[in-house]
Amino acid sequence: MSGSALALGVAELGLTLSQQQVADLNAFLQELERWNRVHNLTSVEGEQASIDLHLIDSIAILPIMREFLPSTPIQIADLGSGGGLPAIPIAIAQPNWSISLIEAVRKKTAFLQNVKGKLGLGNASIYSDRVEHVASQEPGKYDAVISRAFTSLDRFLDLAEPFLKPGGLVFAMKAKRADEELLAVSAERWQLLADRFVVIPNSTAERRLLVFTPHAKITH
Repeated sequence: MSGSALALGVAELGLTLSQQQVADLNAFLQELERWNRVHNLTSVEGEQASIDLHLIDSIAILPIMREFLPSTPIQIADLGSGGGLPAIPIAIAQPNWSISLIEAVRKKTAFLQNVKGKLGLGNASIYSDRVEHVASQEPGKYDAVISRAFTSLDRFLDLAEPFLKPGGLVFAMKAKRADEELLAVSAERWQLLADRFVVIPNSTAERRLLVFTPHAKITH
């Protein structure tokens, strides 16, 4: 995708990014495609159009995230980061947010470290470790947790909870049909704050962003 086409896609999402941010997004796409030919980081198998869809898919949720999160510096954890989606595009587009990318597969974290260095992403931290282990080391550190196609919704919420500060938020990126997964979520433990459909420009793909916060625990 050329820089101008990418800029158009960003504009259609209602986002305002600098020329440098658009250039960094394009550089990330190129690196992802280059590494994917050898390391199979994602299932896109080198199809540029699919990678573009992944990128636009990642930043399409930003307007909703901005409704719930301040533009001031905050800490976000991306669980099961894989090839850096959605964390790297979000880190590029929202430099005030510090994002920890947690991924257990070494070839994927090697790619993430490479991208962080090439783009100079000082607000991104890479953890080459299991999610559960990082949670035990840094409990209650994060304002928000996010994931894209990492695991089932109830499992993701279980993994996310230890990371959160009191009142922290969980952003779950799902396909449009997520009703069955929602039924498995405990209403006693979690409050659903938002259930938004996200339309991807120039695509028939539709996504869904679910926003949760844990109910405050009652102590006696």
